[in-house]
Amino acid sequence: MPKRTDLQSILIIGAGPIVIGQACEFDYSGTQACKALKEEGYRVILVNSNPATIMTDPEFADVTYIEPLTVEFVEKIIAAERPSALLPTLGGQTALNLSMELHKRGVLAKYGVEMIGAKPEAIAKGEDRELFKQAMLKIGLDVARSRTVKSLEEARAAADELAMYPLIIRPSFTLGGSGGGIAYNKEEFERIVANGLDLSPVHEVLVEECLLGWKEYEMEVMRDHKDQCVVICSIENFDPMGVHTGDSITVAPAMTLTDKEFQVMRDASFAVIREIGVETGGSNIQFSIDPKTGRQVVIEMNPRVSRSSALASKATGFPIAKIAAKLAVGYTLDELRNDITRLTPASFEPTIDYVVTKIPRFTFEKFPDADSTLTSAMKSVGEAMAIGRTFKESMQKCLRSLETGARGFGAGGKHGLDEAPDRALITTKLATPNAERIFYIRYAFMAGFSIEEIFDLSKIDPWFLHQLREIYDLEVALKQHTLTSVDTGLLRRAKQFGFSDAQLAHCFRSDLASVRAERKRRGVQTTYRLVDTCAAEFEAFTPYYYSSYGDENEVIPSKKRKIMILGGGPNRIGQGIEFDYCCVHASFALREIGFETVMVNSNPETVSTDYDTSDRLYFEPLTLEDVLEVYQQEQCEGVIVQFGGQTPLNLATALKANGVNIIGTSPESIETAEDRKLFSAILDKLQLKSPANRTAMNETDALTFAKEVGFPVLLRPSFVLGGRGMFIVYNEEEFKGVVRQAFDVMPDKPVLIDKFLEDAIELDVDCISDGETSIIGGMLEHIEFAGVHSGDAAMVMPPHTLSKAMLDTVRAATHALAKELHVVGLMNVQFAIKDNQLYILEVNPRASRTVPFVAKAIGVPLAKLAAKVMTGAKLKDLGFTREQTPKHWCVKEAVFPFVRFPGATITLGPEMRSTGEVMGLDDDLGVAFAKAQAAAKPGLPVQGNVFLSVKDADKARAVDIARQLVALGFNILSTSGTARMLADNNVPVTRVAKLGEGRPTTVDMIKNGQVQMVINTPGGMIPRRDENQIRSAAYAHNVCIMTTITGAYAALAGIKALKQKQINVRPIQKYRGNVTVL
Repeated sequence: MPKRTDLQSILIIGAGPIVIGQACEFDYSGTQACKALKEEGYRVILVNSNPATIMTDPEFADVTYIEPLTVEFVEKIIAAERPSALLPTLGGQTALNLSMELHKRGVLAKYGVEMIGAKPEAIAKGEDRELFKQAMLKIGLDVARSRTVKSLEEARAAADELAMYPLIIRPSFTLGGSGGGIAYNKEEFERIVANGLDLSPVHEVLVEECLLGWKEYEMEVMRDHKDQCVVICSIENFDPMGVHTGDSITVAPAMTLTDKEFQVMRDASFAVIREIGVETGGSNIQFSIDPKTGRQVVIEMNPRVSRSSALASKATGFPIAKIAAKLAVGYTLDELRNDITRLTPASFEPTIDYVVTKIPRFTFEKFPDADSTLTSAMKSVGEAMAIGRTFKESMQKCLRSLETGARGFGAGGKHGLDEAPDRALITTKLATPNAERIFYIRYAFMAGFSIEEIFDLSKIDPWFLHQLREIYDLEVALKQHTLTSVDTGLLRRAKQFGFSDAQLAHCFRSDLASVRAERKRRGVQTTYRLVDTCAAEFEAFTPYYYSSYGDENEVIPSKKRKIMILGGGPNRIGQGIEFDYCCVHASFALREIGFETVMVNSNPETVSTDYDTSDRLYFEPLTLEDVLEVYQQEQCEGVIVQFGGQTPLNLATALKANGVNIIGTSPESIETAEDRKLFSAILDKLQLKSPANRTAMNETDALTFAKEVGFPVLLRPSFVLGGRGMFIVYNEEEFKGVVRQAFDVMPDKPVLIDKFLEDAIELDVDCISDGETSIIGGMLEHIEFAGVHSGDAAMVMPPHTLSKAMLDTVRAATHALAKELHVVGLMNVQFAIKDNQLYILEVNPRASRTVPFVAKAIGVPLAKLAAKVMTGAKLKDLGFTREQTPKHWCVKEAVFPFVRFPGATITLGPEMRSTGEVMGLDDDLGVAFAKAQAAAKPGLPVQGNVFLSVKDADKARAVDIARQLVALGFNILSTSGTARMLADNNVPVTRVAKLGEGRPTTVDMIKNGQVQMVINTPGGMIPRRDENQIRSAAYAHNVCIMTTITGAYAALAGIKALKQKQINVRPIQKYRGNVTVL
């Protein structure tokens, strides 16, 4: 059946900001869908609130709206654009839920918009726990015993009926298992159910028998109008049931299924997708098998492109999202070609002759008070993927891709110690799912545990444990040798087992360079194989490679000039999608000027690892050994390290020492900006100021220097990502409490102590330079005062409170720094302004996380221009020689994962904790801020009660805010101190009890829906326990919260705009050219 001609335009809803459970894999799927539908001649209308995505670049859709993902805003877009159809299945849970809400409220019917890809009935059947269960029973499939409940009373009755603990609680229509968990007793059960009911948008949870210890599998399945079904990929969880699949190590294809079990599961998958009614597109179906009895049950399905779809696409080379988009407009699988073979149809099931491993990346260190146990609620912030000829090889490669300091499964590095820890600790780490469990399996082998004992504790399948045991046994054997005594056969075997040269250097008590040289001398060479979807049955036309140690090297030679781009590795807090955006732009730009691009990355979620983004893709760990190997075999003439965040920058000096040509800003300039002494000399030369500072190598000196500088001070480790281990300290007692932590983050590296500029205004400036000309791309003024990490701060572009004279001073300082640091490419400078004096906080001569935001604000692709400049182009030849300032307002707001980490301290500070960002655009600043809040969720209220509690220094300003809120019709609630002050100033206020001083408290009122907004500013570095309880309740119940007084003023402006102004939507294509050229 050919494509539908009755559809003219298609609306795609994106996934919004990056959050735990919904990361950049949906930018990948959305970008693919936009390309696929445009290719077919449809007018593509896109809405997404996340400016850091490739999909929101103006060229990917015909019309691109960066607007909040709410029914109200999307209805305005539908009214303006009149799309023929809505494709709801490519923007994760957010797009699916929003599409269903548009359907339920009659918006789609009102404007005649058809839902394609999955009908509302199919989505409801797949997502609603009870409907899904009944559908499975109808087709004769087994499901876990369960009850769907809508209240705590019903939940108690369900627990009595199921009569067994532990029980699993799964809220309906939530993201990444949010609000769910495993209850081992009645007390835990009531707490998790109450939280799950709160977080479920339909106030419903499933109480289910716990299949703890069972094996878990996923099937990625596609279906078309002709009822042709294919399995794209089977995936097996390394961790048994009880760990969310997003938090589990996963392996593809499934390793431990018998052929019969696989066929039964395949047939069941097709029965599920047919019964649920997903007519076109991809679905992810999860199964569980009891290893004792072989009982197989269906756990759940996602009637959409899922998180695992990106992994399955990268693992097989089969572009699920692209094919799903084409099936949704009428094509059938047999009508579509496989891009990689160009011969086989898409109805030809992919076959792979290698093993793929995915390991999640966690950042528990950002949330020290949170529980790091892995459960059915997802906690990981990213993932790494590796491909190898065997499970052993892919597992070791994946462990070293994580960017945690691990080199693989032992043999040095983090968690690879030569002595096992205490036996009791090993037992605990094996029995309780946690991020380090894989490493403790090795320690268990060292401590003499048998495979049976490890299985009893962890329930990890014995097949996996045997494989890991063989890696460990080889490590022990290698340690018996030196580099000269080891025979070539054993050395080759070690490489085939995935051992890196760094691990071998540890085993042989040698160094990396010596091992590398000796390995090559002996002819143990890295070879590269193609990902071809067909186990080498047909020729592959897309150069998509992974490394191995076989005889055959499949690298296709090319005489073209090549530039390598190093990606950012797995997503984590401090290094997210923004850096991948820059890498993708570099690839597009270099292709435009005739270079072949060679992308090296290990992140399966991103657009950079799509096989058609670059000319050549290498799915490899970002380590010196792996990168050098690709660089030399591809004979690249240069490499870009400045776009992938800290990961490639950490390799820059070593790469240069090995003869690699680093293009753009030199590693020496980057190091000068990082080095306190060298950078101070530059500031002195340029007559620029920085806050008073010292550098300490130990705790005693640190305290002495802090007293010299004078409290408050900013304490921070050097060479870290996302403000890791940073503290603002107000007195000696606080300083003593945290100084150890700062040194522990980067052992043997100095700790920096700066005078903290309290109540200063911070300004981020992004600049591009070609070595001769430097142009400012954008200036972003922080809404919060200094002390909030720039990744977490709300920002306004152009600056909204600074004078023209001060901005001219900033410009002169930026240009001088770019010249002095010999910047060729991008540079980010962080300034602070206090008492009309400009201070330089830090300079990063590389791409920053604000580059995509600034590019969208001014309509100029800065990263593309920078990539061209790095290869020798000049800005004057590229037509960008004057600064452009938007005439409209652009507001950036950060999105936080606090709801995932109950008990974590909820505060804005110098250490970054946000996972994503949104953008608000409008001609009015108040409206732009209100849009940003609506996009970050929850939006600003326009009526109701505001709880106000502020530190003493903010009280005068709080009176003004309260008075204005009362004038807008709000009621003010406060505890004793703030209430007394408001009453003394004749502001009407209702006093509420402090926590522990009677009921109802603020927390009670938040839970009862009686508080619409919280304004709460902490007195010291860390909010008090009762303040944190209030903040936690506000986050859990979607109540808008402001934790700074400047944020509260911005919210006030937003509320006024919402009450007094007409709120409109406008595509970014219509903002283009809306700039003042300076």
